[in-house]
Amino acid sequence: MTFLKPPNFAKPRSYIVVLKKIGIFALFALVGLAVFYRDPLAYGLAQARGQFGILYHARPTTDVLADPTLPDSLKARIRLIEEIKKYAIDSLGLTASKSYTTFYDQHNKPILWVITAAQKYRLVAKEWSFPVIGTFAYKGFFDSTKAATTQKMLDDEDFDTDIGEVSAWSTLGFFKDPILSSMLYRSEGSLANLIIHEMTHGTLFIKDNLEYNENLASFVGDYGAIRFLKHRFGAASTPLKRYEYNKKYGDAYANHVLRGAKQLDSLYARFEKQKLSYGAKDSLKIAVIQHIMNNTDTLMGGSATQQNRRWNKEKLPNNAFFIGYLTYRSQQNEFQREFETRFKSNFPTYLAFLKAKYPSL
Repeated sequence: MTFLKPPNFAKPRSYIVVLKKIGIFALFALVGLAVFYRDPLAYGLAQARGQFGILYHARPTTDVLADPTLPDSLKARIRLIEEIKKYAIDSLGLTASKSYTTFYDQHNKPILWVITAAQKYRLVAKEWSFPVIGTFAYKGFFDSTKAATTQKMLDDEDFDTDIGEVSAWSTLGFFKDPILSSMLYRSEGSLANLIIHEMTHGTLFIKDNLEYNENLASFVGDYGAIRFLKHRFGAASTPLKRYEYNKKYGDAYANHVLRGAKQLDSLYARFEKQKLSYGAKDSLKIAVIQHIMNNTDTLMGGSATQQNRRWNKEKLPNNAFFIGYLTYRSQQNEFQREFETRFKSNFPTYLAFLKAKYPSL
């Protein structure tokens, strides 16, 4: 009988040496990457800590609704969010997720700040790149001190900057985005717009195309809010009338700012052809922005006053302000035109087309 020699499971010495070399190389590579990407890694860890801190302390909405200490008026707002979410899924075709099934109490404090930055004499946004989700023209912080420090650094680098508090965000369905306590004090229409806007991000989000993403979410948020208000409260209801009036003024204001952005573009194009001092450029820039903002008094015959005020030089917005409107509002007419003419105002069909046309995260 012939006996087969048992296989030798011991690794050859040369293989072990190679593995050691690979391990050492990998270690040095990781250390090098950590040094090279120190700031992005630190930022990512800080964001993860802030995000997970909120997720950890969020309570299931079922528990919140059963809490006798929460006023009935706020419980009604939570139930309204549940209705908005269901309508967005069933009637608009937005993607279902577990978002807005938990509640986070902010204790009347802001929890997220976003910075936008732009070149001083061009309407070009500073961009930040992140793994997986791509490039963004803003940067968020759960720490106000770090946000202020970053803004100062950008100011020192001669960027125009703008910083503001954020009332909601989307994790694109990766996590359960909570209902924030600040949301409960919004009007019915504003709340519907907010929830549908964020759910749109979770349905379709194109990498490295922030302007398209935000403009689409703004368009769907407006359309969905009006549809929901009609469905929930009726075509002659006060919530719908209030929302439509605010939308009419908001659209007029946004279009005015976007026209102003074109004026600034023309001015900055002249700067590139003329040899002007920084002082001369600043004076011309300030004069144009002041003219744009002062003329908001003429919107809708001067009947709406929520934006109306005389602007002094110290309070004037800058290029970052105009970048914000370009990011969120510059493509509304294109979406509306395509939706009405090509798709005959059939939203589920339009959304299905967009989802098929654009690869989403």
